[in-house]
Amino acid sequence: MSNATLAMNDALYQYLLTTSSSETALLAALRQETALDSMSRMQISPEQGQFMGLLVKLMGARKIIEVGTFTGYSSISMAMNTVRPAQVICCDVSEQWTNMAQRYWQLAGVDDICQLKLAPAMDTLQALIRQGESRSFDMAFIDADKENYDTYFELCLTLVRAGGLIMIDNTLWSGRVAQACYQDVDTRAIRALNQKLARDARVQISQLPIADGLTLCFKK
Repeated sequence: MSNATLAMNDALYQYLLTTSSSETALLAALRQETALDSMSRMQISPEQGQFMGLLVKLMGARKIIEVGTFTGYSSISMAMNTVRPAQVICCDVSEQWTNMAQRYWQLAGVDDICQLKLAPAMDTLQALIRQGESRSFDMAFIDADKENYDTYFELCLTLVRAGGLIMIDNTLWSGRVAQACYQDVDTRAIRALNQKLARDARVQISQLPIADGLTLCFKK
């Protein structure tokens, strides 16, 4: 028995991957190709992708919003576990990174599900609301510029149905959120959102120490 989360060293992490990882060869290839980019730290970990895919399957999700697509690992992990017909709206501003995502969507057979919106995410989310899409999405995943996390959360909360789920990435931010010496814009934004979510009566949350921190927000 333990009353605190077990610390994860390299040996234990490798054991976890060995005993539980179901990463496909295609996702492994995507992760390896992304690793060649200097921004590869933006990609989610394989165990997080697997966990998110399981949540999609458990929710029976058909309609998902992704804020921040990068090279496509998270969108594929989710899209492969949707109930078809399905739709994953993928918001990003980088043509370079999403070109890779689109190539892997096709290889994964989810290019009919994943729909790229190459524009600022706030514009895309606001447009969906204007188009009458409020309360129509089953899930949302937020993994983009941290300064705008709170705005993305509020817009996704409008778009996700009651009983739906919002997943927010990087909420432990390499531990910096718990260290007062870090006062940069990104850290303060994540710290403020964490504090807000802890007392937000509109959602029930669980903040998990998976990868860089993943907060699950169940919309009441």
